[in-house]
Amino acid sequence: MTVPLRSSLALLLALVLTGCEDAPRFTQAEPGEALSGGATTVQRSDKHAFSLPSANLPPVKRVDFSVGNSFFRNPWVIAPSTTTARDGLGPLFNTNGCQNCHIRDGRGHPPEPGDSNAVSMLVRLSIPDSAGTAEVLQRVGVVPEPVYGTQLQDMAVPGVAPEGKIRVEYDPLTVRFRDGMQVELRQPTLSITQLGYGPLHPDTHISVRIAPPMIGLGLLEAIPEAAILANADPENQDGDAISGRPNWVWDEARQQVALGRFGWKAGQPTLNQQNAHAFAGDLGLTTRLLPFDDCTPAQTACLQAPNGNGPQGEPEVSDNILRLVEFYTRNLGVPARRQVDDPQVLAGKNLFFKAGCQQCHTPQFTTHADAAEPELANQIIRPYTDLLLHDMGEGLADNRSEFQATGREWRTPPLWGLGLTQTVSGHTQLLHDGRARNVLEAILWHGGEAQAAQRQVLAFDAQQRAALLAFLNSL
Repeated sequence: MTVPLRSSLALLLALVLTGCEDAPRFTQAEPGEALSGGATTVQRSDKHAFSLPSANLPPVKRVDFSVGNSFFRNPWVIAPSTTTARDGLGPLFNTNGCQNCHIRDGRGHPPEPGDSNAVSMLVRLSIPDSAGTAEVLQRVGVVPEPVYGTQLQDMAVPGVAPEGKIRVEYDPLTVRFRDGMQVELRQPTLSITQLGYGPLHPDTHISVRIAPPMIGLGLLEAIPEAAILANADPENQDGDAISGRPNWVWDEARQQVALGRFGWKAGQPTLNQQNAHAFAGDLGLTTRLLPFDDCTPAQTACLQAPNGNGPQGEPEVSDNILRLVEFYTRNLGVPARRQVDDPQVLAGKNLFFKAGCQQCHTPQFTTHADAAEPELANQIIRPYTDLLLHDMGEGLADNRSEFQATGREWRTPPLWGLGLTQTVSGHTQLLHDGRARNVLEAILWHGGEAQAAQRQVLAFDAQQRAALLAFLNSL
């Protein structure tokens, strides 16, 4: 039997990196592996790689995609205004446009020193579950802070006080690899100053969140529920110390409990509801799903401020605009992978599996035949997520529960597009709060259920680390 030279090189390098006792699992790229989004995959890797419609979206549907993009990209204004289709911003808000958080549909980042507003980073608030009723916990998932609600908004319209200002500082934390290499991590500390409505509840739980990338969301929504639940093992019955739990959350449209898929703790069941909550919390805009401004009873100026609702009580974001934004966010294509058959990338893929990373970052699913859009149906996709909750250890804990998620649990984030983060977003700050400045730092923060995988990586030498990172940056 003859083996192509490239495959031979891949096999040789994989054996060197994983040890002769471990036969490599992958010696060549899998069929279709470069097409992370199946037929929806887009073939660009520049700064606009996250902003393109699915490759198989027909021209007639690209009109709706473009219109949805305009409402996602362009700023909203304060009511009353002659721009009635885009007025109603606030009274409390974090930004005036979706694109400000998801720049070029990419990843947000913590505020830089000297920034007056956090913009692409949010602060979630709540108080202990014991202070709430069963109905609140079922429908909201948390008990809101009595004065400030569930999200701190650091901007406001004239005449209304912003809720506060956010500052993040970091302390160094050194981690050492087996071969002696040291990496300095940074442990964030959040400060909230200039509180506009008095002190926070003494038992307030605070969680920092940066805006995640927007690619492939419609494909994640199209993964069959049964396929997600098949990977759940909440009682760790297989004994691998990896549980994986679904987050059961409240579906506002259907008025029932549903599987959570979106958000850092899988707190939202659908894209439409995720978008409605972003309009409400981030921009202070009402929708039919969430028809009231995000003001608490203690914020009287917020409650009395003008709004952009129509004369018949129509919401500030009309049903049609919400539909168009949903269509846009549902059909943002996933970029193709690069160098999938490169020997170093294949060796890194073997190391990824050797460390057990695939136990949470599930490589592959097939989308449902009855997806919301036919272009999203029956696609073999490679998102590298199981969409389940995992205990990530004390180091990453925010100690804030959300529906079924505990204060130590996070949804496994998809890895597709990871290697284009710098190109699209201009930085590589990762994890829920952006504390990791690169992929290696993000790996080293893994604890809890991922502790064994992290220890495996700490045993890798320089050549192995380079191969693992080459694989991850090919995604």
